Order: sequence, then structure tokens, then C-alpha cells
Amino acid sequence: MPTEVALLESRALRVEQMERVDVLDKVKSLVMLPDGIHLRTEDVARYFEVSTEVIKKVTQRHRAEVAENGLILMRGAELREFHRDMLSLWGGEGGESYPQAATQLTLYTRRTVLNVAMLLRDSDIARCVRTYLLDAEQDLRAGYASLEHRVTRVESCLAGVGTALQELGPVLNRMSHRLDSLDRRLDVTHQVVGAMSVRLGHMSEDIVRIDGRMDELARNLKDLSRRSNKQR
Repeated sequence: MPTEVALLESRALRVEQMERVDVLDKVKSLVMLPDGIHLRTEDVARYFEVSTEVIKKVTQRHRAEVAENGLILMRGAELREFHRDMLSLWGGEGGESYPQAATQLTLYTRRTVLNVAMLLRDSDIARCVRTYLLDAEQDLRAGYASLEHRVTRVESCLAGVGTALQELGPVLNRMSHRLDSLDRRLDVTHQVVGAMSVRLGHMSEDIVRIDGRMDELARNLKDLSRRSNKQR
């Protein structure tokens, strides 16, 4: 895990944290210009509770880095247009008290302020921002470690499932063979039952014929008995 000193000394580590601008308002509220995007040098100094000269020295010493993270120097027509935009956003009586730079104006964004917080040594607010960043980084790393541990557990469980499935394969094959054999035996049984049904049908027809012949024989015997009685 990076330390506060490492964050102060390493630009690469600062680059990793540059998207965490949300921590600024969690430490202390930023007072922005009317556009809600920019701050002046005095606004940044007020946030960090240091002088404007301290902020100027930090930005001069790391000019390329802070410029890469949103520092802007306005002059001439661009500055006049910016002032007009701010005055229109300020509106009403507030426009009269809007401070205007005579020849040039240095502007910061939230990203630039966060960059300054990771460079400014002599400010309790800057130290709080760095501490917040490092604590959040530690929590994030702990979350990743926990997630990795859980993924490892899932992978080990899946490995156990794979082994169980391999062991279960032969059992399933044997069960499949037994079920196939049972199906064949049921087919044979169905065929036997079908043949017996046909034979029973034939036997029923034979019984009907026998019943008819027995009825005819009974009638013949009755006729014979009557004739014998008449002859007597």
C-alpha cells in the first residue's frame, strides 16, 4: 500500500488517484466560481488554509503536471470573454462584486485542486485529503483481496464438483445400461402380454362356439327324450 510520503514523491502514484475528486468535498467544501467548474488561486488557498503564495509556488514547481490536470492561465480576449460569462452567470447585484483580474487569471478545476492536495506539504487540509485517499485505497485493496478469496473458494468448489462429476460418470453409465436393459425387458413383456391377449381373444371365440354346440346338444337330448316318452 502506498504511503503519504510516496504519494508526495511519486507522480505515477498521483496519476492513479486523479479520478478521486470526490474526496475534496468529503474533507471540506470547495467554493467554486459561478460556472461550477473553476476556482481562482485565492479560492484554492482558502480551501487549503494557506497563503496564495504557497499555492503559486507549488503550481510553479510542478507546472507541467498541474497544467496536465486542468490548470489554465487566461489573458487578453479569452479572459475578457470569461469575465463576461461569469458576470452573466453571477447575475443581479452580485455581478458588481465579481472580482476581475486586470491582465491575467489562473484557473483551477477540481482535478487540479486534487493534484495540489497531493503536492502540498504544509497544509492540514491537504494531509486530510491524502489520508482519505490512502484509506480509500486500502479499503479498495481489502475489497479486492476479499473478492479474490471468494473467487478462489468458488474455484475450489468447482474443482470438487468436477471431481465428483468424474466419479459419478461411471455410475451414470451403469444406470443408463440398466435402464436400457429394463426398457428392452418391458418391450418383451409388452409383446408377451399382446400375444396372450390375442390368444385369450381366440379362446373366447372358441368358448362361444362350444357354448353354441352345448346348447344344440341339450336341445337334441330334449327332443330325443320327448320321442322316447311318446313311444312308450
